Amino acid sequence: MITKLYVTASNYLNNLRNDERGVTAIEYGLIAIAMATMLALVFYNTGSLVDELKIGFDKITSALNSANN
Repeated sequence: MITKLYVTASNYLNNLRNDERGVTAIEYGLIAIAMATMLALVFYNTGSLVDELKIGFDKITSALNSANN
């Protein structure tokens, strides 16, 4: 009886350990989280890409306005 229980539990744990269903979805989820974090840091930090683009467009606008005057 104990041996049968041990074998059943051992087989269940081995099957559980070797089951790879859903692993791909988890990996894609982790990649998505990493990409979202990276994009948030790039676009919304102080001195970020968005701020630099605004500064660049402001310089272009002021140069065009001064050329028209």
